[in-house]
Amino acid sequence: MSLKLYRPGPEGLEPSPTVDRDYRTQLRSSRWRLPALRNPEAQPVSAAGGIILFGGLGLLTFVILLVGYGAGFWR
Repeated sequence: MSLKLYRPGPEGLEPSPTVDRDYRTQLRSSRWRLPALRNPEAQPVSAAGGIILFGGLGLLTFVILLVGYGAGFWR
């Protein structure tokens, strides 16, 4: 929302034209415009592989907690 200044015109008061400026470009410093980093050792992982990995870790954690509480290890 911006404030509009009204000026007199031939048909009464008219709002002056406003220019929407992107203030974020003024906040960004040139030192933050870094080049893209390349990592030749990294190998991309598919989305399904990531879901299987983290789902498996979550399931393993759940099983460990169930066995630990069931055996009375944690009270």
